[in-house]
Amino acid sequence: MSWRSILLGLLSACVVCGFCFFNDWVLRQTYLVGNNMPAAIYGTLIIVALLLNPLFKKLHLTGKELAVIMALTVAGASVPGGGLVRTLIPTLVTPFHIEKTSPAWKTSKILSQVPPYMLVDHGEDVDDDTIVNGYIQGMGHGTEHVPVSDVPWKAWMRPLLYWCGVAMTLWVALTGLMLMMHRQWSMHEHLPYPVARFTTALFPSPGSAVPDICRQRMFWVTTLIVLLIHLNNFGCVWFPNHLIRVVTELDFRPFTKVVTTLAKGGGTSLLRPHIYLIVIGMVYFVPSDIVFSLGIGPFLWCLLVGAFAGYGIRLASPIEGSSYFSLNPQSFFLLGANIGVFAVLAYTGRHYYMQVCKAAVACGPAPDGDQAPVWGFRLFLIFGLAFYILLLMAGIDPVLAVPYFAFMTIGFIVLAKVIAETGQIYLKSYFWPCSALWGLVGVQAVGSHQLLLMMIMTTVLFIDPRESLTPFLANALKVLEDSKVKLGKITAIWIATLALGILVAIPVTLYIKYDMGSNTGDNWSTISVPRGPYDNVVAMQRKLQSQGLPTQETGSFLSRIDKYSPQPLCTLMAAIGIALVVLFTVARLRFTWWPLHPLLFVTWSATPLRYMCCSYLIGWGIKALVTRFGGSRAYNILKPAMLGLIAGEVLGALVPTIVGLLYYLITGLQPMAFNVIPG
Repeated sequence: MSWRSILLGLLSACVVCGFCFFNDWVLRQTYLVGNNMPAAIYGTLIIVALLLNPLFKKLHLTGKELAVIMALTVAGASVPGGGLVRTLIPTLVTPFHIEKTSPAWKTSKILSQVPPYMLVDHGEDVDDDTIVNGYIQGMGHGTEHVPVSDVPWKAWMRPLLYWCGVAMTLWVALTGLMLMMHRQWSMHEHLPYPVARFTTALFPSPGSAVPDICRQRMFWVTTLIVLLIHLNNFGCVWFPNHLIRVVTELDFRPFTKVVTTLAKGGGTSLLRPHIYLIVIGMVYFVPSDIVFSLGIGPFLWCLLVGAFAGYGIRLASPIEGSSYFSLNPQSFFLLGANIGVFAVLAYTGRHYYMQVCKAAVACGPAPDGDQAPVWGFRLFLIFGLAFYILLLMAGIDPVLAVPYFAFMTIGFIVLAKVIAETGQIYLKSYFWPCSALWGLVGVQAVGSHQLLLMMIMTTVLFIDPRESLTPFLANALKVLEDSKVKLGKITAIWIATLALGILVAIPVTLYIKYDMGSNTGDNWSTISVPRGPYDNVVAMQRKLQSQGLPTQETGSFLSRIDKYSPQPLCTLMAAIGIALVVLFTVARLRFTWWPLHPLLFVTWSATPLRYMCCSYLIGWGIKALVTRFGGSRAYNILKPAMLGLIAGEVLGALVPTIVGLLYYLITGLQPMAFNVIPG
């Protein structure tokens, strides 16, 4: 681990954090991060490893140095998008704008129920026109940008200090927990880590500037073919009358007349699949039962939803509430499935985890002689307690804060486990800790004010975990381990990179918003997400008022425990989710012929998998044919070709981003939008 690699890693993380919002919502190209395999980061790695390293042999980066650079860069990638900044900034200011046109908000005085340090400083002595309207409309005029000094930084200082402290505390706790679990997943359970496998394949051989994959002709052939396909389609966006687009979508929607149950369950979109070559390449390195389960899962879920819809039971529709935080049977099934997966992984590694816990608490010998998991668990204990205290400071009840933190931790860890085991590049949890408590306990027992605080906390930290820390960290730890980098030494630098990313991403994003306005096309994060907590709580309080019940809870949660009233269907769905994961785990262990993997239930109703499921089935079919008729020899021969599919698709997303940036810098005009990788 050289100083050169550390400095380059920190610089790369700063570039990602500083350029992310501009690329996504000004240039509107493929998301700079957007998923767990960002094209900008991995595409740059391909260029460095396959072009620059061989070209500058005397200055080439070693595999160990590239591992460190990648680890620090993906640490920064968890900051500027859905991991934090994309939802943090609108959540702090947009509610004041929405309140102006929401009579129900004004009547209930909902914003006054939020601690003032959780929102932008909006006191009577503060210039509302600058802070709120300047943010919404932008203060730049034509080609004249707003001076940096005109941005109301002071009004943002207090809430940003609080929220950044909350985020950093949670991230350090999760980093510690991932350090504790990594060795079990990598060395004992032998998870495949497909993303990490692709990454290390690009590293140069020891004593050389060229990776072994460069010597494989099949890799270059597939890479160039896929890259040319995307460059052609990119050209078609600009010159539709001169080029012919290569079709990457298929349309089987007329078959909905035959499979009406699938259509009733919302599965029409499954019959118009987009072919993602990156997914086909990735699943080649994943066990076949997992790939088949991920491919068939969305079809099974839509058939199930359609079948129940025929009996008047809506599994995918809200029972109460609106938007993300509604009481939705589908999200509660996913909650149960996540709990089940977490319970299975804890049980599977129970002996190792107990040894780590004993060594951490009693200062005994570390299992396998590795101190990194021991110190990781200590980090989790210390910063997990600190995060719990910050929840209490926000006003969350001491008893409710425990399951809230537990649900959030389960979501983050299961995300990392799924991506390490399946190679999915785009996945969300689709359950929310605040809604889980609402459905499992009831609004009267939890309290509407408590739910408001937890919903705001969830909006900032957990609403869109497709770019969250733990999946990035899982792949980074595997890459570092394979490159013989000591995990304990780099942990402190990883945490420092997260802090540095915050210091870069927040000021840059704030400035662009105050310069250009928040209406950049991202209505989801700028309008829908910030208003979700308040709309739900206002509706709760009005319902309680109509029933003659108090709208504001009094006393502690334990004093209201007699009002416990779970939502029956949601509770049942959560229990079914747990049971199915456990049953399928047992069946998979007992029967060698068992075809479906229990991770099916964590992913089958998730929107990202609907986009990619047909690509999973194609990849599964290719792998099955190769192994059946060619055996292991043919399978190994085709590995470079599959890595080429991944590399070509990543470069096909990166090159248009570079072209779009150059076009904007030269002309000042927004380039044509072009997206390749899901996100």
